[in-house]
Amino acid sequence: MRQEDGSKTTILVTGGAGFIGSNFIPYFLDRYPGYRVINLDILSYAGNLENLREVEDMPRYTFVQGDIRDRDLLDELLIEYDLRGIIHFAAESHVDNSITGPDVFIQTNINGTFNLLDAARQYWMEAPHRYKEGYEKCRFHHISTDEVYGSLGESGLFTEATPYAPNSPYSASKASGDLLVRSYYHTYGMNVVTSNCSNNYGPKQHSEKLIPTIIKKALALEPIPIYGDGRNVRDWLYVLDHCKGIDLVFHQGRSGESYNIGGRNERENLYIVDIIGKILDELAPQIKARTAIKSYADLATFVTDRPGHDRRYAIDASKIETELGWQAQEDFESGILKTVKWYLKEFI
Repeated sequence: MRQEDGSKTTILVTGGAGFIGSNFIPYFLDRYPGYRVINLDILSYAGNLENLREVEDMPRYTFVQGDIRDRDLLDELLIEYDLRGIIHFAAESHVDNSITGPDVFIQTNINGTFNLLDAARQYWMEAPHRYKEGYEKCRFHHISTDEVYGSLGESGLFTEATPYAPNSPYSASKASGDLLVRSYYHTYGMNVVTSNCSNNYGPKQHSEKLIPTIIKKALALEPIPIYGDGRNVRDWLYVLDHCKGIDLVFHQGRSGESYNIGGRNERENLYIVDIIGKILDELAPQIKARTAIKSYADLATFVTDRPGHDRRYAIDASKIETELGWQAQEDFESGILKTVKWYLKEFI
């Protein structure tokens, strides 16, 4: 992706102040000195510039506060920075919020993705299937989720060929974005790739998500809410492993293709509470000692299941492993230990 004149290639990362984006940008800038990154983020409740303190003074990093729904802004950024690539993280992503307020999910995840695609197409391309001279390697990478595939039974894995069957307004909006990206490849010949990941965890995740919620509630000695019977299963992916997968797909993935990125770490929610409780029992016994509980895991409290709660997700990552040589480095037990240690520093 480096420009032939030896100058730095400038790419746009959307949603870079969010959980995955704020892990990806420092990783990417450290790995690739030939890149400059423009981070476009609206700084909604889930965006936090504190997560990017390690890069905020780097000359190859620029933050722009703005909204992907603002087409004029996107056109201006493409021209001002001569953007040669887009890695699109920005999305509304909390399933519960999509149930109570779906409007913003449609506006951001569908309309915002369309704005980015179409602005890039018009800046990079002269006509369908014909790029402007010097822009032939420009690429649009769309970051998506395994939730677009719906829910699995007790067996089986999601592959890139699994039919889409989203079950929440969130997953439906992400599926719509995926299909828009696909259409720009087939209709315009645009250089696009999509990656669909399993549940991420690790440092910098917003406290609304399951693992940070468990840790925060436990340390506050408050009930830890567990939906339904707690037997919902997710395939857990450590965030840095995901960042490395995104890097490979962006640079080496075949145009027009989708790649599933999963950790091969299926765990029930009850197990998540149990292992985090045991880690906290060892690392923070002084807080638990204020009560009569034997383990932080004893704070688990079952609550009414949310509507349309998918039972199980699990990804077959064979394609990215075989084609691009990606492999998750963390199993869940090693990754969750690192994660709990990071949050202990944040919460205490």
